[in-house]
Amino acid sequence: MSAGKKLPGTPEPMHFWEGFGGLRLAGDSWGGPDGPLVILQHGGGQTRHAWKKTGKALANAGYFVVAFDIRGHGDSEWAVDGSYGEDVLVQDLKSVVAALGNRRPVLVGASKGGATSLIAVGEGHVDATALVLVDVAPHIEENGVTNIDQFMRQKPEGFASLEEVAEAIAKYQPHRKRERNLDSLSKNIRLSPDGMYRWHWDPLYRDRPGKYALEQRRLRLEACSLRLKLPTLLVRGALSNLLNESGAQAFLRLCPHSEYVNVADTAHMVAGDRNDVFGNAVIEFLSREVPTGSQPI
Repeated sequence: MSAGKKLPGTPEPMHFWEGFGGLRLAGDSWGGPDGPLVILQHGGGQTRHAWKKTGKALANAGYFVVAFDIRGHGDSEWAVDGSYGEDVLVQDLKSVVAALGNRRPVLVGASKGGATSLIAVGEGHVDATALVLVDVAPHIEENGVTNIDQFMRQKPEGFASLEEVAEAIAKYQPHRKRERNLDSLSKNIRLSPDGMYRWHWDPLYRDRPGKYALEQRRLRLEACSLRLKLPTLLVRGALSNLLNESGAQAFLRLCPHSEYVNVADTAHMVAGDRNDVFGNAVIEFLSREVPTGSQPI
């Protein structure tokens, strides 16, 4: 299943891998396979394309970089049973790691992808060389979760034009300069048979957890954070309404060996807002902790 046809000019995946239960996952890669493996996982509502500039920057620094669309997003298949919880996303990640030869990866995860990475490492599912969490930690703000939820749930009937889509994104990200070229929206939108434009993700993904589930998630992520032994970097967007400074400091107390970068003039989509600053911070961290020439493992 899908939300409709891809718009002209939407890039095709470079790779497909089999995820948990045989579900097909679409991905891209940059750099030569002899470099240290870095796996980039996007957040809910995003696609692998959110990492394109970061992927190229890391590849230029000597790393082998892979980004894939999580299930129900982009060019990856939808889960027929609506299974989009972190446990199944961890299994998908394990499948991609296996498909890449079971090499020890650096895991870089934003939001949902960061929570998946933290669980994968903290519960011993993936043996990673380093972990980079992007605007996510055990304690996140409920109003930030609500803001994301409202954005993803809007206009279930679809948008009548790309201008409407651009307006919705501009309201969600008022700190960003509005895109003048509507063709740039093609990666996020599908054209349905009824002529309406819809987001690329499975609507079932929008079923957000209640307060009890969020509390259980916090406790689980705290336990994972306490177990971290590998090099860890937390990157926060200074304007984020999902992870505030208090939440970031709480993580640093749980994982005192971790490093921390607070990126000015960025919100929740840190890599998209200031890709240059974000990419430089990750490369500087990895050049010390997982230098090129140390892989493949």
